[in-house]
Amino acid sequence: MAPRRPYWRGYLKLSLVTCPVAMVPATSESAKVRFHTLNKDTGNRVVSQYIDSVTGKAVKDEDEAKGYERGEGDYVILTDEDLEAVELETVRTIDIEKFVDRDKIKWIYLETPYYLTANEKIGDEAFAVIREAMMAQDVVGVSRVVLGRRERAVILEPRGAGIVVWTLRFGDEVRPETDYFSGIDKKSDADGVAALEKVIKKRMKEWSPDMASDPIQESLLKLIAAKKKARTPAKRTATKSKTGKSEKPNNVVDIMDALKKSVQKELKSRKAG
Repeated sequence: MAPRRPYWRGYLKLSLVTCPVAMVPATSESAKVRFHTLNKDTGNRVVSQYIDSVTGKAVKDEDEAKGYERGEGDYVILTDEDLEAVELETVRTIDIEKFVDRDKIKWIYLETPYYLTANEKIGDEAFAVIREAMMAQDVVGVSRVVLGRRERAVILEPRGAGIVVWTLRFGDEVRPETDYFSGIDKKSDADGVAALEKVIKKRMKEWSPDMASDPIQESLLKLIAAKKKARTPAKRTATKSKTGKSEKPNNVVDIMDALKKSVQKELKSRKAG
């Protein structure tokens, strides 16, 4: 697969060491089955529009603006120029000012991963120095960067030849676990624990990305493939009924029914779980 175009370009800075870098999303949802909304009578796609809530008329792209509600029906309008005026240094620079032990970052704060690499050959050496220094100390860097016009706290984790940047959830987004776990009985039956430990050992496997596969996605892809096949003319000759009229083979219909039942069964099992 060809490398994706950078989502963000800027500079990585640590003390007096600076280098140009590029960042791309570490995950992708492009392989997910996506559906368009259609008019079932015409088969045409449905187009969504922004509608003025008072006049009922469609709003043109150039007339759209950001608004902050200060009272019911009363908004402060912000233009693109207004938003650009409040841009911070972190729009183009990831300045690492703090470091923490790698194992001190709670997983629940990790939100979205990105791959960070040197963007120009001239910056390769500086990038490698920063990466190796963090790796040698077994630490992650803490910094901030503007993504989507919002400044985000991030950590930088050296990984192989590159660095993984994780955006962090804001502190007020994470609910304290003590609010939910404090009332749980901590006592457990020793014999029961020992028995389940044996079960766990038998079921231990090496981690594989296949463990995170989506069976519903796979069933949908089979269903779509069968529908595509059903729309193409059959190569074999259609059989004739007693009335003399040609009849299409019914094996495609059977496959379709089976696949639909498979998807429904998968959905039910997910809900039950």
